[in-house]
Order: sequence, then structure tokens, then C-alpha cells
Amino acid sequence: MVKIMSRTNQPMAKLVVLSEGFTGLTYELKVEKTTVGRVEDNAFQIPEQSVSSHHCELLQRSNDILVKDLNSTNGTFINGEQIKEAVLKPGQILRLGQVEMRLETGAGTAASAASTVPGKKPLDKTVVLPQGVKVGDFDQGGRGPNPGSTAFSKKSNKVNKIFIIIGIVLGVLIVVAIIIAFLTLSR
Repeated sequence: MVKIMSRTNQPMAKLVVLSEGFTGLTYELKVEKTTVGRVEDNAFQIPEQSVSSHHCELLQRSNDILVKDLNSTNGTFINGEQIKEAVLKPGQILRLGQVEMRLETGAGTAASAASTVPGKKPLDKTVVLPQGVKVGDFDQGGRGPNPGSTAFSKKSNKVNKIFIIIGIVLGVLIVVAIIIAFLTLSR
């Protein structure tokens, strides 16, 4: 009886999506088993390409939320660590493909979540990831073709211009050397 009362007095756990394009989307974890994925037959549908059709399931076990990956293509991560099965605590970040969400219980998780991910920017665009990319790669590098990004950015025009100028100068010097050699040999 005490266990039931303490359970009903707890605030309802919910997932709050943080990723751009889905910001503000929430889902209350009301039932024992919640499936999450891209297609409509999931309890919590996230229509995004990097999320598998049936990505993971969330199971309520007493006061814990257990996350089970359902052999997703882009993986399931808790605070940047890839998991197959793990407990998700309030304030932690759950990432499915490129979509990030935070577990909140309404008991001050916003303050604890802010300290969990200092200076975290929402994702600019989501894409299907090749296997082996870790969330830390994104924190330190660029996210695709964004201006000023470093990890996957295109070389700047200044660098390209320098290489072109050097190539032209070397080409002209080679042509001049060939002409001088030809004139010297023909005399």
C-alpha cells in the first residue's frame, strides 16, 4: 500500500525533445511499456529519418525508466554513451539517431539538466549517420555544411585561391623554362 501511494505521489515522467524541428515536443510516460520510433504504430512517434521505424522501448520498473534499443540503425545513447539496455535518470539526455530528448519528472529536472549539458546547442539538421560516429564528435566539430564549422567543413575560398595562384605561378615558370631550354638548344 505504501509503495502505491509513493508511486502516485510522484510527478509524471515525460520525455522533452530538444532537437531543432521537434523542440517542445513532449511525451508523458503513462504506461508500463512505451515504444518509440519513426512510424505511426509507435506510442511515441518521431518522424525523422535518423530514427529507426521501431527504435527503442521504454519500460517503467518501479521508479526507474529502462531504455532498450530495438536493433536501431543509428543507435540509442544516454548522455553520449551507446546502450543496448540501460536506466534513464531524470535530467539525462536520450539520443535516438540525431534526435535528443531529456527525461523530466517535474521535480527540478530543468536545473539539473542544464548542469548536465552546459552550453549544449540544439542540432541544426538531422541526417542518417554512418555507424561509428559518437556524440562527442559532434560536440567538438561541425554539423555538416554550417558556416564556421571545422570537422566536416569545406576549405575556405582564401585557401583555394592561394593554391590556384601558386599553381599558376609554377605553371608559368615551367613554361618559361621549357621555352628557354628550347631556344638554347636550337641555336
